[in-house]
Amino acid sequence: MTSEQQRERWARYWDRSAPRTDASMQMLDRVLFRDSRAWVCGRAEGEVFEVAVGTGLNLPHYPAGTTVRGIDLSPAMIDLARARAAELGRQADLRVGDAEDLDLPDASVDSVVCTFALCGIPDHRRALAEMVRVLRPGGLLLLADHVASTWAPIRGAQWLTELASVRFMGEHFRRRPADLLPGLGLQVLESERFAAGIVERLVARKPG
Repeated sequence: MTSEQQRERWARYWDRSAPRTDASMQMLDRVLFRDSRAWVCGRAEGEVFEVAVGTGLNLPHYPAGTTVRGIDLSPAMIDLARARAAELGRQADLRVGDAEDLDLPDASVDSVVCTFALCGIPDHRRALAEMVRVLRPGGLLLLADHVASTWAPIRGAQWLTELASVRFMGEHFRRRPADLLPGLGLQVLESERFAAGIVERLVARKPG
């Protein structure tokens, strides 16, 4: 399967999942992710670009004065995100796009946000490199995701889960984006892990 075919497959999967996404993600926010959306988005500054915006659950949490653009692979997700932005009265430029090939110039935004999505992007390393590329010097990368647990028994369960989840949903449970950031030249300013280390959220700065 080519990378283009793979992207089309996952776009169709997320299109089918879109009507159920809010209920499942809001449940996870309550029981596992806690206030991570507000924690991450509240630190955004200036011109914000959100990767894998989904149904727009982050939109209520951006500070006044920020401008928001975002992409998602799924047209159905983008439709729901646009509807949420309209309900909130929030101006946001939301489009279909590929996290592994961002349609933005180098050094063009102040903040890049990605929450609970790098776990499902096929080449998360390439996606992170793209996020860093589009950040201006001194810009902020703001991430939250579920990652490999700090507890060995849970990591074992995550490994078993991936045997099915990666194949059928493209969902990874043992990635840890924070480990890749020093190699991309970023300095981690803040980071937190909780829930047996399963949830990690962080702020990193591109040198300026």
